[in-house]
Amino acid sequence: MELKKCTKESFAVIGKEGSTDSGTGFIQRLWEDANSHFNEVQHLAKKDDDGNIVGIWGAMSDFSRSFMPWEDGFTRGLYLAGVECDLTAEAPDGWTKWVIPGYEYIYAENEEDTFPEVIRYLQDSGMELAGAVHDFTCPETGKGYMFFPVKRI
Repeated sequence: MELKKCTKESFAVIGKEGSTDSGTGFIQRLWEDANSHFNEVQHLAKKDDDGNIVGIWGAMSDFSRSFMPWEDGFTRGLYLAGVECDLTAEAPDGWTKWVIPGYEYIYAENEEDTFPEVIRYLQDSGMELAGAVHDFTCPETGKGYMFFPVKRI
């Protein structure tokens, strides 16, 4: 597993929000809802200079909405299945907007054991999570990554 580092300023995600309280499979249901209604937010998606969407995010937060890691051993929290948008974008009815703080991240391609391996790496390196882990899908390549915030900026 290859770990990389980056800094990402505060950014907005507009998506479909749910929680672990909704039971098994809730994340998949959120993505199905978001994807089937994407036309409602497509015009809000942030794009690069070539007109490509810059990011699809599975953003996470604790229940206080302070973007801290999921609670109870990373088993309870909120999830937002959505698309990166400009900070000024307004969420349409039925959608939720989160403004995620800026962080320094360690990230890796999302594979079967990425989460526990990176958590173990952080512990072995004397680092702690500074916030909730986020899923990122690169629209250009379709590859999935996990972003682990290690320092708030």
